[in-house]
Amino acid sequence: MISVSVVGATGRMGQLALELIDADANLKLHSALNSSSSLDQMLGADVVIDFTLPEVSPTVVEFAISSGMKVVVGTSGWSELKLMEVKKLLSVNPEAAAVVIPNFSIGSMLGTQFAAMAAKYFDQVEIIEAHHAGKVDSPSGTAVRTAEQIAHARQGLPSRLIPGVDQAARGEVIAGVPIHSVRLAGISAKQDVVFGASDETLTISHNVLTHRAYSNGIRLALEFAVGAKGLTIGLDQVVNS
Repeated sequence: MISVSVVGATGRMGQLALELIDADANLKLHSALNSSSSLDQMLGADVVIDFTLPEVSPTVVEFAISSGMKVVVGTSGWSELKLMEVKKLLSVNPEAAAVVIPNFSIGSMLGTQFAAMAAKYFDQVEIIEAHHAGKVDSPSGTAVRTAEQIAHARQGLPSRLIPGVDQAARGEVIAGVPIHSVRLAGISAKQDVVFGASDETLTISHNVLTHRAYSNGIRLALEFAVGAKGLTIGLDQVVNS
């Protein structure tokens, strides 16, 4: 049985993790931390899962790794630069591991993979991502990872994804891909990756109806993290391990 410490237990995703742990015979709750809890309360757990805020998450992850723990990161805002710092910290704490999951949805994982496949055949693409009004960061971690995967898939191809002009209204450009963010009540999570060519368009769309769509991915990540080493990024790396 895997003992889990949930950090950010009072939030929407933290509450989902608590429900999942309670319902799964292979999981048990070690501790549930809120914003006023001491991080020492996570010590002794087999796995820590972080559902905090972008400004809090690095502190949680640093504490977990420095303590030799396995940590699953479900908080957005992890840039390449921040991940490099995690790699450095892991190099001096080899018994620890970090599993960073931009999105725990299986459908979202597949949507990103499909977008990377399509990127080899289209040289124009934009991403439109929409989330509930309470999501404090934009663009979403899922959209950032999708853009990075698209750019990776196009390595060696001659054309750039967008013209080299600065059009602020076209969204934030990540890895050469414009991302447009929407935050509105009534939406859970939705992402459209729109590819364009001279005579056709292709849209890869994924829509989360409720946050329970993330349950299976959370369970898989927790089970994977127990035996993980170093840094793992993306649910695809968990599923394909």
